[in-house]
Amino acid sequence: MGHLKVVPIEQFGRQFVPSEQLPSGKDEYYLRNEQLPKLMAWRHLRASEIETLVKNANTCLDWDSFLVADPFCPSLIKNSDFFGLVRIARLEPVVLEYHDLQVPVGITNSVIVSCDLGENVAVHDVRYLAHYIIGDNVMLLNIDEMHTSNYAKFGNGIIKDGESESMRIWINLVNETGTRAVMPFDRMLPADAYLWARYRDCEKLLKELQEITQRQFDSRRGYYGTVGEACVIKNNQIIKDVKIGPACYIKGANKLKNLTINSSEEEPTQIGEGVEMVNGIIGFGCHIFYGCKAVRFIMGNNSKLKYGARLIHSYLGDNSTVSCCELLNNLIFPAHEQHHNNSFLTAALVLGQSNLAAGTTIGSNHNSRANDGEVHAGRGFWPGLCVTLKHSSRFASFTLLVKGDYPSELDIRLPFSLVNDDRANDRLLLIPAYWWTYNMYALARNTWKFATRDRRKTKAQRIEFDCLAPDTAEEILTALELLELWAGKAKLRAEGKSPNDVSETALAALGRSVLVDAGEHGDDLEVLGESMERSDRPVVILKTRGAYRAYREMLHYYAAKNLLAYMQSKPNATLSTMLADLSGPHQRNWVNFGGQLVPAPDADRLIEDIKSHKLKTWADIHDRYAEWWRAYPRQKQTHALACLCELLGTEHIEAKAWNAILDEAVRIQEYVCDQVYRTRKKDYDNPFRKVVFRNVEEMKAVMGTAETNDFVQQVQEETAAFREQIMSLKQRT
Repeated sequence: MGHLKVVPIEQFGRQFVPSEQLPSGKDEYYLRNEQLPKLMAWRHLRASEIETLVKNANTCLDWDSFLVADPFCPSLIKNSDFFGLVRIARLEPVVLEYHDLQVPVGITNSVIVSCDLGENVAVHDVRYLAHYIIGDNVMLLNIDEMHTSNYAKFGNGIIKDGESESMRIWINLVNETGTRAVMPFDRMLPADAYLWARYRDCEKLLKELQEITQRQFDSRRGYYGTVGEACVIKNNQIIKDVKIGPACYIKGANKLKNLTINSSEEEPTQIGEGVEMVNGIIGFGCHIFYGCKAVRFIMGNNSKLKYGARLIHSYLGDNSTVSCCELLNNLIFPAHEQHHNNSFLTAALVLGQSNLAAGTTIGSNHNSRANDGEVHAGRGFWPGLCVTLKHSSRFASFTLLVKGDYPSELDIRLPFSLVNDDRANDRLLLIPAYWWTYNMYALARNTWKFATRDRRKTKAQRIEFDCLAPDTAEEILTALELLELWAGKAKLRAEGKSPNDVSETALAALGRSVLVDAGEHGDDLEVLGESMERSDRPVVILKTRGAYRAYREMLHYYAAKNLLAYMQSKPNATLSTMLADLSGPHQRNWVNFGGQLVPAPDADRLIEDIKSHKLKTWADIHDRYAEWWRAYPRQKQTHALACLCELLGTEHIEAKAWNAILDEAVRIQEYVCDQVYRTRKKDYDNPFRKVVFRNVEEMKAVMGTAETNDFVQQVQEETAAFREQIMSLKQRT
């Protein structure tokens, strides 16, 4: 008969935990009793109550195993069957109301097997409810099957007593081979997943992380599934081994299995029609609706899956929205957007604040004999319409890719660039600092947008949303060095000389002179990028001089804003005290740990502390992240000063130079303000935008104007405030 067994009816609802898995002196309910949210004064039924229950077409194998708490109204239970130990808290003739849905409290047309039901629950047409602890004021309506196994793990990558290692759930992140696999667990942060998936060359670290995760959860068998108070769960088919937090709303799901669904009154999670989710963790405040599929996954807080999206072997970071598309084997940091049915992302590490357009297929072109390729993309990754990329590729922060089928692997090291596959001329084109020069509205709005959309109440990990931060500042410094080197080579080639005969130092000096020269012919040079595409065709850097100037402006702006923040935080600080406080070695290497920026030595120290058992739990590790965040503002300010000194080519800033630095910061802020307005105004001045409107008045009614745009006005106000702050700062030198 295969796996099908015939069990005596007397055992129905009993022997939940195999006898060999029970500790000495314990019964099968000992863990269940520990799970109860509060102590209850249980009592047996009175004869009159049993009589009422029987008259209402209820059955129970053993009424002595049917316990209640007062007040108890037996007339509210009808046409239901009870097996095993069933305990029901107060039951009164009241109605539960959720939005426009009103449901009377009670139990009707249901099969209840060894469950604890909280106060004033409404359980109607639940055809099989087994081994669950239901919270107070919960609606369970029209459910085919809802039960828990004795080995339930609720989505955590652990094994229970008596299970083999093969039963452990792993999530294969970043590539499809499983060589970066992690064990999922409740409250796993993007930084945890990054730590585990990224540092694969340290076997001791991997071993410690596995042991830490296994120790974090009880391996004993017999835990019941739980439903928090004030949940509404209706019209679902199968719910198995699912832990559900308070105030959760689940309607019309096809299958939910082996999950933890975090939810609270402040951050309720909602799951809707046609959803199927297996082996995963769902964060607080998530929304999953309309036919989504998720298997072996983690969703961060305040994230959304909609309209048939598929999330498989992936970690989707906080504040992300994914619709109508497929994501396989990815580690995605917070604030990811992917909205189109014909977009596909596989085998990628995406560092957040990203957006994939329609027709984008990242990693779909395998150019290896194995499925072991990866794409690593920095913050702000934005492949445009119908972009396809090959494994393995890497992209600096805020890379924008023009529509195209890119034929070869890419290593784009210049941040804020526009990349174009120029098939007609068989070359790859780059415009560095494109965002700063040509789309300031979008760049400035990104920082504001991501911070505004961070509606998490539970901010387990803090996130850097500013597009100008230590990671991008260091990428800019690298980009300046590369542009100088490449411009020097271009100058020599134009003169018929070989760059191979000149040192890199001399090439860089020559390149600097070309890039800062105000002459007419500086941009006539063909500047070629190196080691950016795995092909023989040229990689042409366009508008090099403008990009060089833009990068320097961005770096100056980053430094000035952070030093201004330092002075504002210390009202008695002067230039000399600030320089003394913030001076130090330049920290060049930063790591994006799940959206949180960390100096590389701090990350290395974390790893050593885990290996040496100084950090023994995930709570210890998360506390370290919190320590990092508290130290981050000062680290960023120290880094800003070092960047400014490097930009200016000095080791010490005098008062006169400081005033010039502040004046330049004001000029750049005014440039930002002007460009935000101008780049937004282009949309209103576009004649083709106007053709769909009857007249100018209709256009204004629909689109508004650049002058009245909320974000434009916000930047104008910020610019005025920045100007005033700089004026007051000048008086403190």
